[in-house]
Amino acid sequence: MDKRFLGVILVIILIFGGVLLFNKNSNGNGNAQPTNHVMGTAKNNVTLLEYGDYQCPACGRYYPVVKQVVAEYQDRIQFQFRNLPLNQIHQNAYAGARAAEAAALQNKFWQMHDALYEGQASWSESSNPKPLFDNYAKGLGLNIAQFDKDFASDNVNGTINADIAAFNKTGATTATPSFFLNGKQINPGESASEFEALLNSALKNTSAGK
Repeated sequence: MDKRFLGVILVIILIFGGVLLFNKNSNGNGNAQPTNHVMGTAKNNVTLLEYGDYQCPACGRYYPVVKQVVAEYQDRIQFQFRNLPLNQIHQNAYAGARAAEAAALQNKFWQMHDALYEGQASWSESSNPKPLFDNYAKGLGLNIAQFDKDFASDNVNGTINADIAAFNKTGATTATPSFFLNGKQINPGESASEFEALLNSALKNTSAGK
């Protein structure tokens, strides 16, 4: 076969490969990092992390308990929330996560997080929850055009997928809500007292180690 012909084929292959690589790296997902939604203080080196699903009924039951505990301990611990939508059983879970992350881009993550859990019964079984999410966004004073754009973006999808990947790296059984205290999985019941006992123990241990 003519060497010039082979050279042309090689150049075409290299160009095609470069286009594919460019497209892969330009979709906003490849370099996505897990979210870092936190409240409270890190001064005592105690972090309570929740992986949650906005449509999950158990997460909905835990929500007021966690909110109460975090309010009580926010000057002593740091609370972090990450996405773990269970798409296989909760058809609107991923959309809920997208609404929260789109709101986060306008600095209203926690407000949308609360609205989604507090309104869970209204949107969780809806065939199209987006209009309800838009209503929440309007109530929070968000730019709706930007919210809609971010809601459907590769950037937001990549962020959610990065949270899922971070959870998978823990090796824990996939379930929501999943709680980790300083990196160790915990299984508190649906009561403030059980969270308080675990947090008090962690705070005592960190104080003893200083």
